[in-house]
Amino acid sequence: MRKKIKIILIVIIILAIAGLCFWFFGGRNVEVSSNNGQQEQKPENTSGINPITGEKCGNYDRRPIAVMMANDAINRPLSGISQADIVVEMPVITGGVTRIMAIFGCETPQEIGSVRSARHDYIPLALGFDAIYAHWGGSHFAYDQLNKGIIENIDAMTDQYQAYYRTADKEPPYNGFTSLERLISTAKKFKYSLENEFVGYPHLKNPKSKLTSPNTGGKLTIGYGGEFRVSYSYNKEENVYQRYRTNLRETDKNNGNQVEVSVVAVMRAESYMIEVPNYNEVDVQGEGEAKVYQNGEEIKGIWKKTGNYTNSKLTFLDQNGDEIEFTPGKIWIQIVEPNTEVKWETF
Repeated sequence: MRKKIKIILIVIIILAIAGLCFWFFGGRNVEVSSNNGQQEQKPENTSGINPITGEKCGNYDRRPIAVMMANDAINRPLSGISQADIVVEMPVITGGVTRIMAIFGCETPQEIGSVRSARHDYIPLALGFDAIYAHWGGSHFAYDQLNKGIIENIDAMTDQYQAYYRTADKEPPYNGFTSLERLISTAKKFKYSLENEFVGYPHLKNPKSKLTSPNTGGKLTIGYGGEFRVSYSYNKEENVYQRYRTNLRETDKNNGNQVEVSVVAVMRAESYMIEVPNYNEVDVQGEGEAKVYQNGEEIKGIWKKTGNYTNSKLTFLDQNGDEIEFTPGKIWIQIVEPNTEVKWETF
């Protein structure tokens, strides 16, 4: 009899433990870990709308991949640049050369490049978009962070899965290219998650041009130096900003299309040399002055990014402290030094 009671008690204990395990692991919401080890609730997105652009697309919930790209005149036109959901441009030498980080999600360009090296101050921005970081080598400052495993990345210098290739029509270092399919394939082999965890930007429901007659358009000038000078021509009819470099149309080598975006966000940040002559640092973590250009208007405010190498979102706030609702569409973020000329004029 005692033996039977013992068996019954053992069975009850086993069932109780199993029930507790089911409740703990399967019966509650499980938080997902971000790339830097912080816990945050995974956002649910079943709308078919891309959280960056606010537009519907087939790959709306695919994790974005951020690719470092050259910006030098010798490398233009860039491949895939018109297909990025969002692009970040900022100086890699104080007062001089700029570089681009193009972030792809919705579209799948067959060629992207040329691909260039990682820089450490782009890494927190990529983290904020929950992006996989793709690059061809990097500065030792960047590797200091990458070697800590701060962000999931795909490096051409250790390209075990052939994510990158070189072309014969360009000279090094401008002949390194990739494609989104290659990067996605490599990400899968690295067992990186391809589910998008970016919390997204708020978007206007019924955007329309704010310009009224007799104004028919506008021009935005970003005063980077020399061959890196940028301008946007605002097309009132299409409600888009068409991009120019030194007064030449910024086109995509893949399709010949001019780059057109719905939003241009300009954020001012301190830039200073940390290793002469090659490396600088831009203070992209913290806050500063910002202006957002959309619908033919200029919105003054501030940008914020909290923490140090965290997955916090790069946020744009108006003068009331409310997050600016973006016009749905592609976005270009221009990071400029405090003394860089930024001029908006209508005509």
